[in-house]
Amino acid sequence: MAFVERLPRQVVVVEVGPRDGLQNEAQPVPTELKVAFIERLAEAGLPVIEVTSFVSPKAVPQLADAEEVMRRIARRPGTRYLALVPNERGLDRALAAGCDAIALFTAASEAFSQVNVHASIEETFQRFRPVAERARAAGLWIRGYVSTAFHCPYSGPVDPRQALSVTERLFALGCHEVALADTIGRATPRDVDRLLALATRAFEPSRLALHFHDTAGLALANVMIGLDYGITVFDASAGGLGGCPFAPGAPGNLATERLLALLEGLGIETGVDREAVAAAVAELHQAVPGIGAHAC
Repeated sequence: MAFVERLPRQVVVVEVGPRDGLQNEAQPVPTELKVAFIERLAEAGLPVIEVTSFVSPKAVPQLADAEEVMRRIARRPGTRYLALVPNERGLDRALAAGCDAIALFTAASEAFSQVNVHASIEETFQRFRPVAERARAAGLWIRGYVSTAFHCPYSGPVDPRQALSVTERLFALGCHEVALADTIGRATPRDVDRLLALATRAFEPSRLALHFHDTAGLALANVMIGLDYGITVFDASAGGLGGCPFAPGAPGNLATERLLALLEGLGIETGVDREAVAAAVAELHQAVPGIGAHAC
């Protein structure tokens, strides 16, 4: 009973399927289907939806229609529509498309940073500084991501102190929230405990989020550790779509439906209709047969 009493009463589920999920598909999903998928997820009550990414279309061709998607979605009051912005050029595109919330991605692993964005961690912050300054001036909400916060596919386990250092720098840039990501799904509950024991002493738990992949089937166990530390924001992907195309061995995000089932079972409120999320996924599968076939 003591553990249950420590759990938060409410949790925010950040839906990452339209961006983190669809970017990993072999073939681009038609724009109109992306828009319909996003709108159905918003209707299901998801309060934050990661819609797209303003990276170079050459790097991620599946999201080349970022501007059109962002302009065409019918925005639901109370829903935050988030877009990844890697640099000032991406910010220009995002602002022109009407974005009011952006995400900045860096990594806790130098090896992953080099492969993912062809830059060191320090260089990514040099790119982010003018982006964050302009975003703050424009009144945008800013989220930060720390990829490979637990394990790197190229260099192995990541020192929690390195993940904390990167997190601190993201907050210093003006991020309102920072998500710690298990990019390849290798984190165990012990790994999560080690990082959060430090992170929740250094930062308010309410400003931290967790992003788990279910590669090894440990995502929900890791969520439980996060809940025990007072984390109240968790990323998930409808239907378990996606993963990172630049991270070998990362085939699937934690499915939104599985996360919602856990939270419902614990009596934690999310404001999200799990059946409506499942229906949105079913509609997408019907329209695009074979989508998510690689997800776990």
